[in-house]
Formats: sequence, structure tokens, C-alpha cells
Amino acid sequence: MAEAATARRSRITPEREAELYAAVLDLLREVGYDALTMDAVAARTRSSKATLYRQWGGKAELVVKALRHLKPLKFSDMDTGSLRGDFHALALRQDDCQMEQDSALMRGLAMAAHGNPDLLKAFREWLIEPEMEELRRVLQRGVDRGEIRADNPAIEYVMHMLIGAFAARTMIDELPPTQAFLHSYVDAVVLPALGA
Repeated sequence: MAEAATARRSRITPEREAELYAAVLDLLREVGYDALTMDAVAARTRSSKATLYRQWGGKAELVVKALRHLKPLKFSDMDTGSLRGDFHALALRQDDCQMEQDSALMRGLAMAAHGNPDLLKAFREWLIEPEMEELRRVLQRGVDRGEIRADNPAIEYVMHMLIGAFAARTMIDELPPTQAFLHSYVDAVVLPALGA
């Protein structure tokens, strides 16, 4: 399966792939997931539908991989020497404007995923699981440095806390998530829960 995916992807240059992903995300912001079609992506990117299906298999995989492309820096590679520094570096991966755009996009996709098993499966495979693995490495560094206990039950809920902060900011405060908000949230909620 991985070999087939590698063979599929080998025909598109990284530059062209980035261009396609940007177009997909622009379309998503314009029309939402349900109204997004492979025909529209093909027209916007001047590519054939056959090429899109050959490279990505379908809309769900294309959309989620476009989202993943937004996050080229791996969270676990940002080793600042402290858990607090690592979490603050996470908030700095995007500026406030990009965070606001992505927050709206993710809210729409989360709603669409509830009624679309293909999108939910792609979300888990290409976005959630890789992010969880990154977070596990960051938390393990914190354990190794003695900043948190390995048996702290809050470790299992850190991703929930982070996603919750990101998603709830707009609903509760009618404000987009910002770097300052996420820094404050990490210091007030995440680190104390971890005993750091």
C-alpha cells in the first residue's frame, strides 16, 4: 500500500504539489468541504481529475494532506530544552492571521467529518495520528528531563486540551485563537495539569 502511494505521488514535483494544496485550501475556505469537488480542484489547478485521483485517491485524502502540508515543521523537532518552551514554540508555528484562517477551516472540516466516514478516516490517518505521535515525543522529552511524571494521567489528555483551547476560543470568547492566548492557556492549564 505504501509502495503504491509512493508510486502515485512520484509524478508531481514538490512545487506543483504545494500549488495544488494551496488551491485546495483556498477552495475549502470559499465553498466548504461538502461543496468542494474534484472537478473544481481540477479546474482551479489546471490538472485532470484522473491525475488528482491517481495521486490522492479521493477528495478526503487530498483535503487532509493539504492541511498537513500547512504544518511543515514537526512539533517534536522544536526542542527548546523545556516543555514550556516546546509548547510555546508550538503556538509560534503560525502567525495570528493564519491561525484565525485555519481555525475557521478546521471547524468546518470537523463538522463535515461527522457525516463523512472517508474524511474522518483520512483525518485520523494523515493528521491526528501524526500529530499525536509528535506530541508523544515532546511529552517523552519532558519525562526524560524530569519535568513531568510518566504516570501523570493528564498526559493522555494533552491533545484534547490543546484542540479544545483552539476550538473553544471562538465559541466562548467570539475571538480567534492567537499566539498570546495559546501561551496563556498552556501556562494556566496544560502545564499545571502535567505538574510541570
